[in-house]
This record gives sequence, structure tokens and C-alpha cells, in this order.
Amino acid sequence: MFENLDHIRENYKDLELKLADPEVLSDIDKFTKISREYNSLKPIVEKYEEILNAQATIEENQELMNETNDSEMLDMLKEEISENKKNLETYNEEMRILLIPKDPNDTKDVIVEIRPGAGGDEAGLFAGDLYRMYNMYADKAGFKTEEIDVASQGVGGIKEATFVVKGEGAYSKLKYESGVHRVQRVPETESGGRIHTSTATVAVLPEVDDVDIQIDPNDVRVDVYRSSGNGGQSVNTTDSAVRLTHEPTGLVVTCQDEKSQIKNKEKAMRVLRARLYELEEAKRNKEIADNRKSQVGTGDRSERIRTYNFPQGRITDHRINKTVYQLDDFLNGNIDDMINSLIAEDQTRKLEQIGE
Repeated sequence: MFENLDHIRENYKDLELKLADPEVLSDIDKFTKISREYNSLKPIVEKYEEILNAQATIEENQELMNETNDSEMLDMLKEEISENKKNLETYNEEMRILLIPKDPNDTKDVIVEIRPGAGGDEAGLFAGDLYRMYNMYADKAGFKTEEIDVASQGVGGIKEATFVVKGEGAYSKLKYESGVHRVQRVPETESGGRIHTSTATVAVLPEVDDVDIQIDPNDVRVDVYRSSGNGGQSVNTTDSAVRLTHEPTGLVVTCQDEKSQIKNKEKAMRVLRARLYELEEAKRNKEIADNRKSQVGTGDRSERIRTYNFPQGRITDHRINKTVYQLDDFLNGNIDDMINSLIAEDQTRKLEQIGE
């Protein structure tokens, strides 16, 4: 596993020199690309330095042991060797984790889309619960949220919600939430006390920029219309809402959150870029389908990933067969334990694949 670490370190040093090159500094696209690669290699190189230092200390102490007969000195050297060997085991295991192939999107902000599935009004209420849950999770995790487009339904809940979660590592945490979420509970409108099953779909897309994907303006049809609130009430008296249609793919994005048509168009373009990037990623992933089997879930928004059972007060994630019973706590945004379990399982499977 460590055969290429010297090469990685040399590459890291070359990138460091390039980042100080005036020609690179004057080209924002090139500088951004090199910075991302440099930052991705930094923790690997720093861990490699720790490994080399521990190995060097062990070798030096072993040489000193051969040169002295002082019992007190020998005991001290043995203790240092033992401590450094333990450190070396820890560093090697940490390096194994660092060398797991990285998802290049992990450091990015995310665009989250939530839509009701089967279940009518109850599905819309559940979608609203998920929207609230992710906003509360983002707040607890120190992330910031930005609303793109949220459409409410008449009985409460939402017809759909699109919003951004901003912060270092947002995608690395929330990417496991993509898929179909299922709820089992007795709706407030159910007089007979029967349990209904409803679903909502969550899509988590890395937010990308022009460096990642470019859109030909001629491929995008822009329609503007008057923003409307609940019950068809006008939010404002100008045609500020924007609908973008990407004609080659048929993708449609709307945004009416802002009073400014320009700002709504900018937000809609961010979502469109993310969706087009997702399409490109899906094409690439088909080519490496065998590798995806080693991951926790496929990220496919049609995959049923989790059930929220209200009568039993439990949440079960079907990908890792993990069940927790603090349902209210979970819906209040305390989902870190589940996310960390998914990350750990994903890392374990990838390490097994590397071993194979």
C-alpha cells in the first residue's frame, strides 16, 4: 500500500511550487484545480512524515541499545521503542484510511432536493419533516443553509424543497441521505387509527461551478413569471420567478425565493449545474458498476434506504441494518450517529476491496 508514498510526496512538493508560480496565480481555474489536488494530498504527506519519523526513532534507539550497557538507559530506550511501535501501528492504520480512494466531491457544498413520493398529503407532511430535520442537523453541525425553492402544500408539509447546505465536508456527510425515505405512522386525519406508509425522495447533489461543468447558454431556455405564495397569492408584483429548461436533457429548474429575477436565475443555474453534473457522474458510474457494489448504497434516488416507524419509535437504515429508537431526537436533527455508522461501513468495504 505504501509503495507510491514517495511519489505522492514528490508530487505534493511540485504542486506547492506551482501554487507560488505567478502564471498559475493569474489563472483562477488552474489555481483552483491545483489547490484542490494539493489539499487532497496534504494529510497523506503529513501522515507519511509521521510514519518516517517513528521508524527513524525506532532505528536510532535500537542502534543506541547496541552501544550502551547502562541498564537505566536500556530501559528508557526499550520504553521509547515500544511507544513508537504502538504509534507506528496507529499511523499505518490511519494511512490505510487516508489512502482509500477519495470522492472528489466530499469537500463541496451540497444542494438537497426533497419531494413527496407515494402517500398523498401524508407524504408531503413527511417531506416537510425531513426538510426540518436536515435544517436542524445543518445548524448543529455548524453548516449554513440557503433556500432555493420551497413550495408548501395546503395541509402543511411541502410539495418540494430545494436548498443548499454550505460548509467544509457537507457532501461527505449528507451524500448518504440520497434515496427513498419511508414513514409508517397514523396520519392525524385517520380516524380509525390505521397505520399508513408514505415515502419521500431525497437527492443530495454536490454543488459545482464552471470549473466542473460548463453549460452552453444557447441550450437553456429562460422563462419568467410572477412569484406566488400559498393559495396562489402573489409574493410580489413583478415577474421575478425564473424557470430554466435545459433543452438537450429536458431538465427543468425553478426558483422564486428572491424578489430579484437576476438572483433567482443565478440560484436556478446553480441547481441546473448540479443536476447536469449528477447525470455525468451517473454515466461514469455505469462504467465502474463493480466498484459501486463495494459502497454503502448507490446514491440512486430510487433506492429505499431508511424507514421511520412511529408506532415503534424506531429508525432503520436498510443499507447497514442499523436501528435506533430515538425517533423524535433523530427528527430533531441528531442524525450524526447514523451518518458516522454509514461512513464507517463505507470505509470498511473500500478497505476490503483494496485488500482484494
